[in-house]
Amino acid sequence: MKAIELKNSLKELIKEKIPTFIWGSPGIGKSSIVKQIAKEQNLEFIDLRLSLLDPTDLKGIPFFDSNSKEAIWAPPNFLPKDKTSSGILFLDEINTAPPSVQSAAYQLVLDRKIGDYELPQNWAIVSAGNEIDDASVVFDMPAPLSNRFVHLNMQVDFNDWKVWAYQNQIESSIIAYLQFDESKLFNFDAELDQKAFATPRSWEYVDKILKSNLNKKALTEVLTGTIGEEATVGFLNFLKVMQELPNIDDILNGKDVKFSNDSKVLFALTTAITLKLKNAKQEQIENAIKFSFKLPKEYAVALIKDMQQNNIDIENLDIWEDWVEKFAYLLD
Repeated sequence: MKAIELKNSLKELIKEKIPTFIWGSPGIGKSSIVKQIAKEQNLEFIDLRLSLLDPTDLKGIPFFDSNSKEAIWAPPNFLPKDKTSSGILFLDEINTAPPSVQSAAYQLVLDRKIGDYELPQNWAIVSAGNEIDDASVVFDMPAPLSNRFVHLNMQVDFNDWKVWAYQNQIESSIIAYLQFDESKLFNFDAELDQKAFATPRSWEYVDKILKSNLNKKALTEVLTGTIGEEATVGFLNFLKVMQELPNIDDILNGKDVKFSNDSKVLFALTTAITLKLKNAKQEQIENAIKFSFKLPKEYAVALIKDMQQNNIDIENLDIWEDWVEKFAYLLD
């Protein structure tokens, strides 16, 4: 299931308080999607890494109540207590947790209770874990626990990631490089002994690294430790291509510019224009469309599609009819 499909399905399952389990490889954004839903719906969000917990961390510690003359379980302080609150309890890495912790989680998922603790009514439970094939240390999930969840499998999809990347102002060089070679978005191979490999999460780290004050001399080694050697070499070579781009402001201001027809340059160019158009004036958007007439047809279409995905209003412009007349047959 692609990220956007998964997100839309999760929204409804969370709304109905149906426990859901998200399966997927490491670093593809499982927890990020759940956090995003919580933020968009103004819900509290608690992320529990079950692989780091002991059974008593969930169930609490028993103590003697001198008033009632009974043993009472003291619930952990990280679970929600306000009965009027609403939120998502995210149980991450549940299948990497030892069986004893899974059993404690089972009671919480099944009964929404554990020990003397009861989960507030308006809280939903979402879990996530890696597949056994991903070379993760996982334990078999008990059938009763597994049967309690709706199971959804998350896939990596470049177009979904690209929409997210534009929305989050990821460096244009990263978007352009991955558009040029989509296979580098996720190149995890469970059969290889990799310390670092490319995933959507590690590319987000690359974005932060590029925006940091990191010494440029250390860039190659740091990126290799983030996305692996193969992706690093390809990306750094692509950065050299970015230096061949014409001035994007000149394009948006309607000036005549020269540019290379190298495929790498064209991927970088269309991405850079799209990012620059955020909050642009109508005249600048029109100039970008005019410029697309100079591009090879597949890149002209790619530019327009990226503009549409970023909710840039182009269909109300006078020049739009001219563009459609020339390129509409290429749109799917």
